[in-house]
Amino acid sequence: MDLMIDQEFADKIPPLTKEEFEQLEANILADGVVINPLIVWNGVIVDGHNRYRILQIHPEIPFQIHEKQFSDRYEAIAWICKNQLGRRNLTPAQRKYLIGKQYEAEKARHGGDRKSNETKSSYQNGNLIEAEKTCDRIARENGIARNTVIRDEHFAKGLDAAEEVLPGIKQEILSGTIHPPDKDIAAVARAPSEERRTLAEYLKHPVSARRSSSPLFQDEDLEGDEDADKELIEFKPSTASILAISEGMDSSTERSGAGIDTEFIILELGDALESMMFRWESCISDYRKEAMARDCQKKIKELVREGIRYLQQYKGGVRNEAV
Repeated sequence: MDLMIDQEFADKIPPLTKEEFEQLEANILADGVVINPLIVWNGVIVDGHNRYRILQIHPEIPFQIHEKQFSDRYEAIAWICKNQLGRRNLTPAQRKYLIGKQYEAEKARHGGDRKSNETKSSYQNGNLIEAEKTCDRIARENGIARNTVIRDEHFAKGLDAAEEVLPGIKQEILSGTIHPPDKDIAAVARAPSEERRTLAEYLKHPVSARRSSSPLFQDEDLEGDEDADKELIEFKPSTASILAISEGMDSSTERSGAGIDTEFIILELGDALESMMFRWESCISDYRKEAMARDCQKKIKELVREGIRYLQQYKGGVRNEAV
């Protein structure tokens, strides 16, 4: 029987190492049969991709299939991720990626992070079970915080964006060959398309290696400057910045509507701050020689002062709209 491979489904299956694949092949040959059936949906494999590869090499080996029904491909992807999360030999990066993709798929099914159908049904039937959101349920099932589920989604999106512009890096990260910070990975998806390859290439190197050994100018360079005492000004981002930031945030349906909690607000603000610091460090590191020029130094200081004046508006936690 010819089965079909859906690449989006296959990408959710952590690949076996050469040794693991050879061991699986040896076990199947020794048994003379594929013991575990291949799970398929409308002729498309959703579990058993490695076994199917071995069957292509040894077509004489008998096997069985189990047909599973899904309402749509998002439900199928969520099932694949959840099924793979049951494996014991996942790397930390693989777990984050699978949790992130499961959350992304389930949100896509429901048009946002809504309360799960199972829990809503129990609640409506009079059971004293508080309705929970998708991210809360996934967090509970995996023994993690809901905030971690949201971060894992950003991680997964960043990893996919990095793979798109730099093929092969996804497997390096998932296998643990390289260990870039999660925030740097997430930053790739949030960045404008023309900057993504550069950010993806940076993932191969520790952030500490990209940081300059000494600052471009000392803190005292900003002290005593009359410009630092200027009246707080309204921040007006460029149109390009607005579009880039909006594109990066639109996928997060958690941020709209009522009921946003403190964890999510801090997550969003923290990611924004980390993204700014990452891009600032990267630019200075890449163009350090040019940045050392006197005129450029002066303009950089002006930007620093503008940033300080802007953040001062939030010293009380929330911006004073009267400013």
